[in-house]
Amino acid sequence: MSEKIRVLVVDDSAIVREVLSRLIGGAPDMELAGTAPDPFIARDKILRTNPDVLTLDIEMPRMDGLSFLERLMHYRPLPVVVVSSVTTKDSTAVVRALELGAFDVVNKPGDSTSVGEVGEQILEKIRAAYRYRDQFIGKWCLLKEKGARSGPPSHHLSVVETTEKLVVVGASTGGTVALEEVLSRLPRGMPPVVVVQHMPPVFTAQFARRLDELCTLRVKEAEDGERLEKGTVYIAPGGYHLVLERRGEFLYVRLTRDEKVNFQRPSVDVLFESAAEVAGKNTLGVLLTGMGKDGAEGLLRIKESGGHTIAQDEASSIVWGMPRVAVEMGAAKEVLPLDRIAERMVTLVSSEGGG
Repeated sequence: MSEKIRVLVVDDSAIVREVLSRLIGGAPDMELAGTAPDPFIARDKILRTNPDVLTLDIEMPRMDGLSFLERLMHYRPLPVVVVSSVTTKDSTAVVRALELGAFDVVNKPGDSTSVGEVGEQILEKIRAAYRYRDQFIGKWCLLKEKGARSGPPSHHLSVVETTEKLVVVGASTGGTVALEEVLSRLPRGMPPVVVVQHMPPVFTAQFARRLDELCTLRVKEAEDGERLEKGTVYIAPGGYHLVLERRGEFLYVRLTRDEKVNFQRPSVDVLFESAAEVAGKNTLGVLLTGMGKDGAEGLLRIKESGGHTIAQDEASSIVWGMPRVAVEMGAAKEVLPLDRIAERMVTLVSSEGGG
C-alpha cells in the first residue's frame, strides 16, 4: 500500500485513546490522524485532517456516538468502525450503529497489556473499511435513498406450510440491514430459518431481539441442543459455530467452539455444509452481502446436494465479496437484488414453488 491509512480515534476514555493510538501508530500501513474525546471535537478534526477511517465509541459526553454517526453518515459519510465494550447495554446501541451505517463492530481492548487478538481484529477491521470505503459508502448512500421506496414489510406474501424444507442464510458486512429487509418480509408458516451473521458475542442476542420486534416470524438466538421449529428464525450466537444435526425426522442445533473457519466463528460455510448434509435437496441457501469468501463453498455444497441457492447481486450489496465468490464458483442458481429475495424464498419453500 503506497499511502498509509489515516485513522481518527473517537473515544471519551483517555486510556482507550492511548491504547488505540499506539496500536494504529505501530501498524506499518497506518498513521494516526488524531484523537477526539467527544463528537464535537471529532467533527472539527474530521474537517481539518480528512481521515480515511474513524473508530467510534458509543457512550460519550455531550453527544452520544449514535447521534454523531447518524449525522456523519448523512452529511459526510466515512467508514466507521465501532469499538465498543461487550455489555448487554452496549449491544443494543451497537446493533443500532450497524443499522445507521457503521462499517463493522469490534470489541474494545481493556488496556495496553491486554490488547492481543482484539488489537489485531481492530487493525483488520480498519484495513477492510479502508479497502472497501468507496464501494461501502456509495452503496450505503444509495440504500438509504431507496429506503423510503421499500416501505413497510409486505404482508401479502403467503407460504404453503411444509415441514420438510430448511432455509439457511449467511451475511457479513452490511448484513444487518439486508437481513432486516429479507426477514421482515417473510410470512408465518415458513420452515425453520437459520442465520449466520458475522458479529461478536453478546451483540447477536440483541440483534435477534431487534429482529423479533420487526418480523412476523419468531426470531431468537440459537441454543445448543434445541430442535428446529417452523415459523422460527435462529441466529447463530457470536463466538460459536452452528452445526445442524438430524435425529430421526427432526433437525437440532449443535453449537461448537471449534477452530475458526475463514477467520470466522460463527462461519457461514460451517452452517451451509451441515445443512447440505442433513437436509440435502430440501435446503434453500441464501448468501447476502459481506466481505471475504465465507459461505461460498457451503453454498456450492448445497447446490451439489440438490438444494436451491441464491446470491445477492452486486448492485444491492453493501460489499459484494462473499456473494461474488459464490457466483464465480458457480454456486448460485440465482443472483437476485435484495428487494426480490424474500418473495423468491417464499415461492421456493412453497410446495408449488418447485426447487
